[in-house]
Amino acid sequence: MTSLRRRSKLSKEKNKTNKNWSEIKSSLSRLKRESLIGLVHDLYSANPDNRAFLHARFGPADDALEPYIKTISRWVNPQSYNQEISISKAKKAISDYKKAIGRPEGIAELSVYFCEECFDFLNSCYIDDEPYYDALVRMFERALKATQDLDQDKKQPFIKRLQEVGNKARIIGIGYGVTDDMYDLMAEYHMYPDTDDADLR
Repeated sequence: MTSLRRRSKLSKEKNKTNKNWSEIKSSLSRLKRESLIGLVHDLYSANPDNRAFLHARFGPADDALEPYIKTISRWVNPQSYNQEISISKAKKAISDYKKAIGRPEGIAELSVYFCEECFDFLNSCYIDDEPYYDALVRMFERALKATQDLDQDKKQPFIKRLQEVGNKARIIGIGYGVTDDMYDLMAEYHMYPDTDDADLR
């Protein structure tokens, strides 16, 4: 497919999406309050992802992270040997949170927690799974970036936790160059896990 044809196809798909949403938006605008609440309730009941989204968007801030935390833990740190591991499903929890509410400190919390749970799992067993380690390093970088973007007064707890993650990488000594990659990232973000006054600038 030529570049021109590809752009034409993408444009048509975008126009179709916009048209479909316009039709739905028009129908929604005619609903009475009770009917609209009923529709949202149906969406809430239909799918766990919908429930998590609505709780994150409208529920108490302290409760918003809970379903995403549980999902991450389930898929990167299974509690029994017969449970599947799925990096994509754990990462999707963070993406879903970003779509639902996307508070910077929440993104930092989930990204750091992802790394902590991976190392909790690796501390109890060894897996020969290069994609798992690659995803861990990439998430560690995302956690560094998310922490760096926070206001200064909110950084410190996350910095301490990331330092502990870096130390665990060295202590466990996992392969695939994970420890070296993480230490390179910590140097890039000016975080040094063995010092008390480490900081992200």
